[in-house]
Amino acid sequence: MGWKSKYSCGTEVIISKNLGTVGRFPSGCYSKGDTETSCPNLPMLFKHSSIIDEEEVDFGLKVVGGDLMAIPGLHHFVQETISKQVARLYLWPQTLDIPILDSSIGAVKKPVGILHVKVLRAQKLLNMDFLSKSDPYVKLSLGGDMLPAKKTTVKMNSLDPVWDEDFKLTVKDPEAQVLQLHLYDWEKIGAHDKLGMQVVPLKLLMPYEKKELTLDLVHSLNPNDPQNKKPRGQLMLEMSFIPFQEDSIKFSGPLSFHERKESISSLSDDISLRGAGLLLVTVIAAEDVEGKNHTNPYAVVVLRGEKRKTKARNKTWNPKWEEEFQFMLEGAPLKELIHIEVKSKKRRFGFRSKELLGYVDIQLKDVIFNGRINEKYHLINSKDGILHVDIRWKVI
Repeated sequence: MGWKSKYSCGTEVIISKNLGTVGRFPSGCYSKGDTETSCPNLPMLFKHSSIIDEEEVDFGLKVVGGDLMAIPGLHHFVQETISKQVARLYLWPQTLDIPILDSSIGAVKKPVGILHVKVLRAQKLLNMDFLSKSDPYVKLSLGGDMLPAKKTTVKMNSLDPVWDEDFKLTVKDPEAQVLQLHLYDWEKIGAHDKLGMQVVPLKLLMPYEKKELTLDLVHSLNPNDPQNKKPRGQLMLEMSFIPFQEDSIKFSGPLSFHERKESISSLSDDISLRGAGLLLVTVIAAEDVEGKNHTNPYAVVVLRGEKRKTKARNKTWNPKWEEEFQFMLEGAPLKELIHIEVKSKKRRFGFRSKELLGYVDIQLKDVIFNGRINEKYHLINSKDGILHVDIRWKVI
């Protein structure tokens, strides 16, 4: 059984046992012995590295003179399984995370307010159907936001639909984000036809002030698109941007509202506690979560019947998620609990099995009074499991 050295710098770069190099970095890296690799002239910009690669492991398995490895399909399966187990004895640590950049650099922007949008109506829309009129609906989203788009109801057989429907979207950067509006003709079968679209930069809004807009729909934002010459109707809506109280004084320019500072600071604590807001729940990580049959943990966050799930982390007792979920609430959840479960799931032979690894119920009263909690909780129904969460309350 033999082993050779391998070094991975972002992309796969193989370093041979001699002092030569293979890859894009001539004379940039060299190896010492069989397991140590040095890169004195290469900036260390990567986060993960692999320093060992396994050779093939061959073996036999005989019972009462018979070679079990001769059974079709068994040799490959057993060889792969044993090779992985042997490799784990030599690979330590299996994962080594090295912080290279300060956490403040490139940090994800946090929500600073709520955009209220009321889709009023549309007029003179294109008729995309042959025997009837279009069945329009509107999709709304904010640029740079990975959350699913919101939708109005479908208005059947109408080129002048009236919606009067309200939506709330979380704003992270009002100076740069735009509201994206797409109109479609609903189809029972097949793709929905595009009726038109338009965008509204949020920097045009004054905080707290309602703005009514009539937008001429276009096919695309490309000024050279010949289909933009065709009239596509108009969309009417109302918009207003409401900053969170603690972020109110940050904005300037078109979003300046320094004249409101006195009224904001004079708001009573009672109003802050009873008012609407945004609950931000970040599931950071878990420790020592062990399953009886499998350990591919993921977290489920439940509040007021709404469920949000993290991605699953395969074959680990110490998963790291760092996933944030947003709950828009009309009133402060002073007497409510947030329920978080850690589960494991596995698919085998087409069947999926799930297992509860532990759960915790967190009182939200402390979050409302303090604005934020960042704690580790012992999981119920788990021997040693711990869940790390960060919860913040943003008042509108």
